[in-house]
Amino acid sequence: MTDLKTLRAALSDSPWLTEAVTAIEADPKAIGALFPAAGRRCGRGAIAPGWTADEAARAIMLAAAPAEADDLYRYGDADEKRAVLKSLPLLPIGDAAVPLLHDALRTNDTRLVAAALGPYAAHLDPAAWRQAVLKCVFMGIPLDAVDSLHKRADAALAAMLRAFADERAAAGREVPADAQQLLDELMGA
Repeated sequence: MTDLKTLRAALSDSPWLTEAVTAIEADPKAIGALFPAAGRRCGRGAIAPGWTADEAARAIMLAAAPAEADDLYRYGDADEKRAVLKSLPLLPIGDAAVPLLHDALRTNDTRLVAAALGPYAAHLDPAAWRQAVLKCVFMGIPLDAVDSLHKRADAALAAMLRAFADERAAAGREVPADAQQLLDELMGA
């Protein structure tokens, strides 16, 4: 997992971000106006594995005002919501943001669902996590997006995947390869 230090180093040449963080540290509510500007001010290109410049800038700003995560998610566009979700494991917030994961998992935005199943998904209870994995399978989200998939996968998930595979077979449809591979692993095949 990428950490804040790595993200800061990747954006160390951004005077705008330095000024934004200083403003947020002085007044955490300032993040509301600065957060949406990250894409325009820092760019959107890839800068670290799994991170774009705007996501990294937003994570750095959010680290200066972690209590603002809920509002930034609730009122943000899809890119801003995804940045909040990806930032959660980097923030000292415990399980306080689990409701944001539940919200993202209710959407049909594959990018939000995948972001919700990053490292912070460790805070999801087993039943919610299993449902989220199954939603990935239904939505065609590659299962490699699910953090700690093989550590958390259990017999209950195997049963859910088996039922899904049976339904697909009855309908003459294939099971996605990664879901079939996981099912085979869980069933000991």
